Amino acid sequence: MNEEQMIRRDRMRFKNNKLSANLTLLAILLDVLYFVNIYQNDADHYYHTWMIGVSIVYNLIFMLAAFLAEEGVKSYHKAYTYPLILLGAIQIARIFILPMDAHSTTLDSGALAMGDGQFTYLVVLLIASAVCLVAAAVVNFIKCTALQAHMKMLEERSAAGALSQKSA
Repeated sequence: MNEEQMIRRDRMRFKNNKLSANLTLLAILLDVLYFVNIYQNDADHYYHTWMIGVSIVYNLIFMLAAFLAEEGVKSYHKAYTYPLILLGAIQIARIFILPMDAHSTTLDSGALAMGDGQFTYLVVLLIASAVCLVAAAVVNFIKCTALQAHMKMLEERSAAGALSQKSA
């Protein structure tokens, strides 16, 4: 490892993991755009169901969990990698629940509960949110692994230095 890489890794001890944190915040923002778009729709009372209530509760839990994970990855906690991947997978699964059902449901008026444009927009938001979460997890895992290796090397050097001072 050259000196520039050593300095870059050493700086990680004192700086936050901004990339993972910002990707997680972007995923939260994309989810907010998703639920604002879907909940403003009132297609012939299609959205007045228990499914919307569950969706609202899930969105609140998602935002809280993602924000907690954002705070964790900001401080290089490797354990938050796995919840981010899980949240990303759930974002993909959500495509097949409410948007897919609304897009395939025909109302009494003959129109779809969710048109093609809105459906595409919501699917893009959920996929983008999932990609941000998984990318944040991958970046966090890589950076945490590098930082752990660097800390171990520093400890070994420190221990070797202490031994050489003792013997002198």
